Amino acid sequence: MESAEPFSSSTAPLTWHDFLERMRHPSASEFVKAIKSFIVSFSNNPPDPEKDSASVQEFLSNMEAAFRAHPLWAGRSEEELDSAGEGLEKYIMTKLFTRVFATHPDDVKVDDQLYEKLALVQQFIRPENLDIQPTYQNETSWLLAQKELQKINIYKAPRDKLVCILSCCKVINNLLLNASVAANENPPGADEFLPVLIYVTIKANPPQLHSNLLYIQRYRRESRLVGEAAYFFTNMLSAEAFITNIDGKALSMDETEFQKNMESAQTLIYGLSGDYDGGESIPEPKHDHENSSSVEVESTTKGENAKDQQQVNKIPSISDLENKGASIVMKEEAGIEEFRKFPYLYSRTGDLTVGDVEELLNSYKQLVVKYVSLAKGLGVSAPSIKSRESRNDGETSEGNVVFTGDSESTEVVSRVEDTVES
Repeated sequence: MESAEPFSSSTAPLTWHDFLERMRHPSASEFVKAIKSFIVSFSNNPPDPEKDSASVQEFLSNMEAAFRAHPLWAGRSEEELDSAGEGLEKYIMTKLFTRVFATHPDDVKVDDQLYEKLALVQQFIRPENLDIQPTYQNETSWLLAQKELQKINIYKAPRDKLVCILSCCKVINNLLLNASVAANENPPGADEFLPVLIYVTIKANPPQLHSNLLYIQRYRRESRLVGEAAYFFTNMLSAEAFITNIDGKALSMDETEFQKNMESAQTLIYGLSGDYDGGESIPEPKHDHENSSSVEVESTTKGENAKDQQQVNKIPSISDLENKGASIVMKEEAGIEEFRKFPYLYSRTGDLTVGDVEELLNSYKQLVVKYVSLAKGLGVSAPSIKSRESRNDGETSEGNVVFTGDSESTEVVSRVEDTVES
C-alpha cells in the first residue's frame, strides 16, 4: 500500500497558498478567467451528480495539462505540478461546494437514515459483536481515530475530507500493528482492520457520511485517488455498506435481541433529547378553591415531588451532554462555524509563537474551571488529562498511548493530542 500522494497535513497549506500566489501573477490571467467562467457556467446548470462529476473531472484534467505547458510552471518538478493541481481542485470545489454537496434528495434521505441507525446501534454494540479479537481491542485509543473521522464535515475540499478518512485509518493501522507486536503475533491484515474500522465509524457516527463518501468519489481527482488513499477509501466504502445493512446476524446476535436493543436505544436517546414520552405527563393541580382539603394538598405535594425526582433522575452526565452537543454541532452548518471562533483549534505546533503561550495557558485554565464547575453541578467526576511530564518514552497508559510506526501516523496522533491538551 504505497502512498501515491503527499498526504501529510503540513503540505496542504503550502499547496493552497502556492496555487493562489501563482494565480495572482499577471501571466495567469487566462487561467483565472477560465476558472471563473467554469464556476459560473457550472452553477447555472441544474444539479445532476453524474454529469457534474464528469464535468469537474474533465475541467481539472484540461487545466492541469494547460499548467504544464505554461511558463509559470516551466521546468517545475512533478511535485510542484501536482501541487498546482491540488490547489486548483480545492479552489474549484470550495466554490462549488453548496451546489454539489448533498443536493440530491435521495442522498439526503440516506444520510438521515444512516445517522439515525448508527446513533441507535452505537448504544449497545461491543467489539465482540464484530468478532474483534481481544488482542486488538483498545476502545480508549480508538477515540483518536473517531475524532479524526468526525472532522470530515468541517472541510469542503475532497482531498481534505479524504485526509480525515486516511488519518482515521492510519491511527487504527498503527494500533493494530502495535498490538500484534506486543502479543508476538503476525501483522494484522484486512480481516482485522475492517471490523475495527466499522466499529470506529459506528462510534464516531459522522453526519452526512453517505454524502461525504459520494462527494469524494465524484470530485476527488481520479488520477490521485490511487495507492494507499484508494485502499483505505475502499475500506471505508465497505464499512458504509456493512453498516447500511447491519442486522442481528451481522452482529453475531439473535434478531429478536437485536430489535430489542434497538428499541431500548431509541427509548434512551429520545428520552435524553426530550422527544420521547415514556408515559402520561403529570397533570397540573387544580386551584378551584382557596382552601383545599389536606388530602388534595398531600396528593399535589407527592405529585410534585415525584415530578422533581423524575427530573433529577433524567439529568444527563457530562458524556451525554458532550455527545448530544457534538451531534448538534456537526449536523448543523452554523454549528460548524462555531469552531472558527477559536483561532488555535486548527493550528499546528510550528504555527505558534512564544507570544501565543500565555494566551493559550489562560484559555486552558478558564476551560478547566468551567468544565470542573459543570461536573460538580451535575454531581459527576470530571476526567483529567495527564501532564506531559508524567509520560515516559515507550510507556502506554490509558488515554495516553505511545504510537510507533511511520512518521505520518505519529504526526496525526501528536496533532490530536496537542489539540486536546490545548
